[in-house]
Amino acid sequence: MTDWIALMEDHWAWLVFAALLGIGEVLIPGVFLIWIAIAAAITGLAALALPIGLPLQLLLFAALSIAAVYAGRRWYVDHPVASTDPLLNDRAARLIGETVSVVEPISGGEGRVRVGDSVWTARGPDTPAGARVRIIRAEGATLWVEGA
Repeated sequence: MTDWIALMEDHWAWLVFAALLGIGEVLIPGVFLIWIAIAAAITGLAALALPIGLPLQLLLFAALSIAAVYAGRRWYVDHPVASTDPLLNDRAARLIGETVSVVEPISGGEGRVRVGDSVWTARGPDTPAGARVRIIRAEGATLWVEGA
């Protein structure tokens, strides 16, 4: 049986590869494969228009992949995607405004509070255990609180 990939001309192989990467981006969205697909498509068009060998095509693809990923990252930095929940992956920031109870007294500006089923380090005014406090700020795993 003849290997159909060996019979395919270089430019068609690149264009099919670009299409497969595009399909992969649709099936597994990550906003990454599309940039590699663009590089493969440009390489395929270059192989169609210019008489370049496979080693030069691979070099062109590598350079275009790096450039496309860099351009894509820059584009997303300059044009961030709006979200209906911008704090989705920032658990501590989502807690701001919540009222929680002190489990270890806050003395000298530091203590511990219970948030749901976990205990967090808290900073704020001296407060006895059992008191209710409101979270006003979050820095890493430390919550800043004030009296409720």
